[in-house]
Formats: sequence, structure tokens, C-alpha cells
Amino acid sequence: MIKYVPPMGWNTWNTFAESINEKLILSSAQALIDTGLRDAGYEYVVADDCWALRERGADGRLVPDPVKFPHGMKYVAEKLHAMGLKFGMYSCAGLMTCAAYPSSYNREYLDAETFASWGVDYLKYDYCFKPLSADGKNLYRRMGLALANCGRDILFSGCSWGADNTHEWIGTTGAHMWRSTGDIADTWGSIRDIIKRQYDILPYGGVGCFNDMDMLVVGMHGKGHVGLKGCTDEEYRTHFAAWCLLASPLMIGCDIRAMDETTRAILTNRTLIGIQQDPRGVRPYILYGWGNSDLPVIVRALSNGDLAVGFFNLGDEPANVWVTADDLGVPEISGRVLEGREAYTGRHFRAQNGVLQAELKPHGCEVYRLRIGK
Repeated sequence: MIKYVPPMGWNTWNTFAESINEKLILSSAQALIDTGLRDAGYEYVVADDCWALRERGADGRLVPDPVKFPHGMKYVAEKLHAMGLKFGMYSCAGLMTCAAYPSSYNREYLDAETFASWGVDYLKYDYCFKPLSADGKNLYRRMGLALANCGRDILFSGCSWGADNTHEWIGTTGAHMWRSTGDIADTWGSIRDIIKRQYDILPYGGVGCFNDMDMLVVGMHGKGHVGLKGCTDEEYRTHFAAWCLLASPLMIGCDIRAMDETTRAILTNRTLIGIQQDPRGVRPYILYGWGNSDLPVIVRALSNGDLAVGFFNLGDEPANVWVTADDLGVPEISGRVLEGREAYTGRHFRAQNGVLQAELKPHGCEVYRLRIGK
């Protein structure tokens, strides 16, 4: 089934890694509801790696760890469905998962059938321990076919990290989204590098197979499995805004049960989510203030004729970032005016003399949803 907008949800890996269990997943699902995240669009709850026993069962099937998941995965799926949420799980195209648990290599059809029987709605499919002799694109095509024939609509999240020229073949696999980079970390350097990695691959994302820039680190503040240095709230705002403008899936990675109000406000920003979920599905494009790749202006045409325009300063010094209305397709001679509000502050904005610009702090951004008026 075609996915017309990028998925949204929460994943266990960034904070909890191997420390996952039934109680964590269900309590986090309740937090999605209690904090308004579900109502903002976050619907998938994904159990990442480390959910299974180290060996398959006598029937060849994957076995949930009975200590971590005493009631089994079907029970978890049913609980989540009753809460108005969807259930996601994890496997791998190589000989083992990244944490050395059983993978789906050569077991694609059996595992897809198993996931469907449990009520799974989403499969993240990793790329660790792939034999050098194996063709990665063929492994993903096999799982894509297995999921298409499992009897259940399961979103296929390809996670080959952009390796082996993923962008060239992922669209042939049936994947609904694809990882374009290595794993994110809770550092500004990681966020900046992932944004810049998108510059040359924008044509390969979009409706049906969204470019996944990896899970969000908004609100981690240095805690958890990929916590490392942590980021400022200003950097988290830039992180979230870039993911939304570039139409990446939004998979929260912090502990939502303990997030602060600033984190909740970033993750539920209605203007930015509206851009990310825009039903028209037009691909973004990037212009560069002063020709500097640290100063991208990210633009998306939206379904009602509006333009989303994001000014970003990825550098370490304050900067004036600008673009002309002419370059946005609205020349002055048209008699049209660009006008709107900034996504985070609500500040009113109107183009002057055919130029749009923003004075930005280091690692900062401003994002506008602009009407084209007379």
C-alpha cells in the first residue's frame, strides 16, 4: 500500500537499546497519549533490536524473550491497537541483527508470516552482518515481497544506512522509507552532518518511499544509549525543523515519559508537523545563502499553494541567511507578496524588496509558512 505521508512514532533504540521490555513499551505508549503526542500524529510504537531470544525455536520461528515480553508480542500489539496506536518491530537482512540476535536472512517469508500473525504494523529492517557475497538490494527485495504476501499491511522501513548506493535501488524493493545515513547521535555534529548528507540525494525521497534521516534525538540531553554530548534546545529546534522540511519520518527517540515541556512543544509543533505531513507530497529543494552549504534555505511547495521556507545556520558564527522571492518562483513583477508566520515564535513575516532574510544564531533556524497574496 502506498504511504502518502511520512510515518510518525516512537522507537526504543536511542534511549534504551537492549534494555527494553513489555512494561517499558506499554508505559511509553500511554505517555504518547497523555502528552498529546498521539493526537499530534505519532502513532507507531517500535520495539527495536534485542526483543528476541538468542536462538530460534524448534519450529524455526523467532521467539520473544519471555523475561522481557512475558505475554508475547501479539499481546503487546493488541494492547497498542486498543490504545489507538500501531506496533512496530525490528529485524535484519544480515546473518545476525546489529546486537547479535537472530535475523531474517533466508527466513524472510517465515518471519513476515510470524510478524503478521502477531499483529505487527511496521518492520524496521537493518543491514548488519551482511555477507560480502550477498547482494543487499536483493535481500531487501526478498523481504519486500515477503511482507507484501504476508496477509497484513506492514510498513517496510529499510535501514541500510545509505550503504551500497541504497538511493539507487531502494525504490525497487517495496520499502516505504529508507535510511540515508549512518546512525544519529545526540550531538550537534551528527545532526549537521545528516542534514548535509541530504543535499545530493533529495530526488530519491518522496511519496511511497520516504528518505529517513534516522530517529529524532530531540529532548535526549545527553541521556540514554546515543546520548553522548547532548544538544541545546536551539539545536533540537533546528534538528526537528530540518527533518520536517525534508519530509523525513519522525520517530522520537527520547524517554517521552520524562520529557520536559520544551521538548513536548518542539515535538508537537503544529506548523512544522503540518509541513512534514503535507498531503501534496512535493519534494523539497535547497538554495544556499551566499553560496555557503552551511547556510541552506530549504523550500517545499504545499498543498494549498503555500510555501514552506526554512532558513538554517549550520555554522558556528551568527549569519544572515537570505533568498530572493524570484528564486522561490514569485518574482516582483508578478505583483504577488509572500507573507506568513514563523513556526516557533509566531512572528509575522513579509518579504521586502523581493528579498527574504533571517538573522540567525549559530546552529539556529527560522521556518515560515508563507501565503502568496496580492
